[in-house]
Amino acid sequence: MDEQTTNSSYQHSTIEEQSSYRRYSTAENTNNNDDTTPSKRKCPWGKILVATILIGIVTFVIIDSLTTKYISTGFQEFLTWIESNLVAGVFAFMGVYFIATVCFVPGSLLTLGSGFVFGSAVGVGNGVVLASVAVFVGASLGSIAAFLLGRYLMRDCVRRRLVKKYPVIEAIDEALQNNGLKIFLLLRLSPIVPFNAINYIAGVTGISLKDYVIALIGILPGTILYCFIGASAGGLAEAEQGVSQPVTIASIVVGLVLAFIAVFIASRYAKKEFNKIIEQKQNSEAGEGGQNEEDDMIDVEEGLPVDEQNVETGVDMDN
Repeated sequence: MDEQTTNSSYQHSTIEEQSSYRRYSTAENTNNNDDTTPSKRKCPWGKILVATILIGIVTFVIIDSLTTKYISTGFQEFLTWIESNLVAGVFAFMGVYFIATVCFVPGSLLTLGSGFVFGSAVGVGNGVVLASVAVFVGASLGSIAAFLLGRYLMRDCVRRRLVKKYPVIEAIDEALQNNGLKIFLLLRLSPIVPFNAINYIAGVTGISLKDYVIALIGILPGTILYCFIGASAGGLAEAEQGVSQPVTIASIVVGLVLAFIAVFIASRYAKKEFNKIIEQKQNSEAGEGGQNEEDDMIDVEEGLPVDEQNVETGVDMDN
C-alpha cells in the first residue's frame, strides 16, 4: 500500500510539473511576442527612401523615352566619345551599362552601338568580342545590383504577406529556390523576357544569389548577336535603327519557345512543391491534434480529486 501510494504521489507531481512547464512556456512565448511587436512596427525609412528614388528614376526614363529623348541623345554622344577614347571608353561603357540596367534604361541601343563603335576601332571580329565582353560585364553587374535591391526592398514583405499565407505562391517560391538555375537560365535565353524587369522580380523570389549569377550566362547568345549586328552596320545611325525584320521575327519565335519551356518547367516543379507543402501541413496538423489531446488529458487528470485520480490510475487505497 505504501509503495502504491508513493507511485500515485509521484505521478501526480509529474503531472503538475508538466502542466506548470506548459503554462510557463506559454507565458514566456507571449512575453517574447510582446517584446518583438514594437520592432515589427518600426517604419523602414531606408527602404522607403530607396524605393522612392528608384521609382522617380524609372518614371523619368519612361517619360523621357516618350518625349524629349535626352537619354537616347546622351547615349549617342557617349558612343561617339568612345570612338576617340577606346581604352577609357571600354571601362566607361561598363559603368554606364551598369547604371542603365539598375535604372530600367533599355540597353539595346548601347549594345548595338557598342558593336559598331568597337567593330570600327579594332575590326568586326575583335570588335564583336570586345563589345560582347563589355556588355556582358556591365549588364551582369547591373543585374546583380538590381537583384539585391529587389531582395532588400520587397523580399521580406512578399514572404510575409504572400508566401506564408498562400500555399500556391509558397510552392512557386520553393520551386524557384530549389530549381531556380534551370528556370532562370531559360528565361535569360529568351529575348522577349524584359531584362531589366526580371532582375528585380528575381530578387523577390526564393532563388539563391549563386544560381541567379550562374543563370546570367544565358544572356550571352543574345548579346553576341546584337553586337554582331551593330558591328555589321554601315554607321552608328544605322546600328541605332535596330535589328532587321527577319532577325526580329526569329528572335520572337525562339523567345516564345524558350519562355514556354521555362514556364512549363516552373509549373512542374511548383506542382511537386505544392504537394509537399500540403502533405507537410497535414502531418503538422495531425501532430498538433495529438499533442492537444494529450494536454487535455493532463488538464483533466490535474483537476480531478485525489480519490478519482487513484481510480483513473488503477490504485486502490484500501489495499
